[in-house]
Amino acid sequence: MAGYVVVGAQWGDEGKGKVVDLLGTHVNMVVRFQGGNNAGHTVVVNGKKTVLHLLPSGILNHDALCVIAAGVVVNPFVLFEEIDKLEAEGVHCDNVRISDRAQLIMPYHIKLDELKELKAGDKKIGTTKNGIGPCYADKYSRVGLRVCDLADWDVFCDKLKTVLEIKNEEITKIYDGKAFDYDSMVADFKKIRDKMMPMICDAVDVVNKALDENEIVLFEGAQANMLDINYGTYPYVTSSSPTAAGVCEGAAVSPSKLDRIIGVVKAYSTRVGEGPFVTEQINEIGNSLRETGAEYGATTGRPRRVGWLDLPVVKQAVRINGLTDIAITKLDVLTGYNNLPICVGYEIDGKQQDTVPASLKQYAKAKPIYKEFPGWSEDISKCTKFEELPAAAQNYVKFIEEFVGAPVCLVSVNPEREGNCILRPLL
Repeated sequence: MAGYVVVGAQWGDEGKGKVVDLLGTHVNMVVRFQGGNNAGHTVVVNGKKTVLHLLPSGILNHDALCVIAAGVVVNPFVLFEEIDKLEAEGVHCDNVRISDRAQLIMPYHIKLDELKELKAGDKKIGTTKNGIGPCYADKYSRVGLRVCDLADWDVFCDKLKTVLEIKNEEITKIYDGKAFDYDSMVADFKKIRDKMMPMICDAVDVVNKALDENEIVLFEGAQANMLDINYGTYPYVTSSSPTAAGVCEGAAVSPSKLDRIIGVVKAYSTRVGEGPFVTEQINEIGNSLRETGAEYGATTGRPRRVGWLDLPVVKQAVRINGLTDIAITKLDVLTGYNNLPICVGYEIDGKQQDTVPASLKQYAKAKPIYKEFPGWSEDISKCTKFEELPAAAQNYVKFIEEFVGAPVCLVSVNPEREGNCILRPLL
């Protein structure tokens, strides 16, 4: 069997979509194992940019079955908007399957997400307001509606009636919002039910059979290690586990079936939303990196916060995920800088450490300890071999590899699918 995992090793937006798309042209199945349409995975093929929010990034390979697993929260209306848009562009989506155990994002989840953020004011999390957190909260409170409920319409309607009464009370009495109409919501879901039914499957069986039959299965995560519900900058995190461990829970596979775990690392750091960001550059350098790297959210369009590479963050991702490989993206964005600082540790209350603190109060105090590297001015966007990179760029990559203790398999030098220097065979 061959189980491959691609996860983010920072705060998301590392370029996972590109790596999954590159691998996805050679695999039998791509499985999205957590998150929802709060993700934004960008794929560029022949100069054409495709942004995916819910569909697996392997969708452009029609020979690969694309599975949305039980760990994902699914907004079916967003799903069909995405499918309709792709099919209008000539991409066939009849290779999409959805786990019958996946949770449904309901309209009241989205409204509650908006209202809670609004009420929180300066203490808001900075969510995408797509209902992800409220949907996961209902999942663990055991009042969520699942994809399998759509198969038995009476069950779906009965569950919705019970839950909607509770949600409407919360919306109107706590947040002074407008209640949802039950009949309208039932009618909306009835319209999409017939379209969705052929996609629904027992994903536990489908995914594990593929692995047992020695097919190549690629597991795609959304968000990243520093947004993990357990190990990220809590509470400024997502509501699921975007780690390699999340594959086992979200896609129902044994750890023994995961052969290679690839962590995607942007050559500098970015994050969206609130929370501490030790290497953040709120200056001309930050503005320059943002513009050169087009650092604007694929889902929200929000400008990303930008800073220098933070290696304690990446090292933590290596440990937690058991990364067998690192794929470095956007190295070309660093071209033209005379000096490139890399954060190798933090100073907190006069003490030095190279691990990420759990306490936000402590993390907010952290001052970066930098190691400076000379930059390069040569255009690297056409390089196809690691040896073609300038010596300074090679040294930058080698230091990352040595510091975090995981080998680099790929260095991305332009946005295109094939715009990479391959150091180790990916498959």
